[in-house]
Amino acid sequence: MGDRVNLPDDSERNRTTVTDGFFEREIHLSRAATASFLRDLADQIEDDTTLTLSSEEWEIPFEYREPVEVEVEFAGGREAELEVEFEFTEPRGDGDLSVE
Repeated sequence: MGDRVNLPDDSERNRTTVTDGFFEREIHLSRAATASFLRDLADQIEDDTTLTLSSEEWEIPFEYREPVEVEVEFAGGREAELEVEFEFTEPRGDGDLSVE
């Protein structure tokens, strides 16, 4: 596995590895921290089909297949919002059929 993409976290607990179930965190970053996170993520995407996202509290190692789904969503109005979502999907099985 390559390097980790670390997110800032002020927790001092032991790191939990997440490999099953459901996990979600919303993290608010400065512009500089967001740019650094995206650069680290881009480096991992360019290097391999394995990502590791982590903070002080948790890490998620994940192997994915291409293509990566990128969704751009804009909602205008009083409080406009732009959302960019990257969806990485785990590799499928080999797909070979066999009869025994």
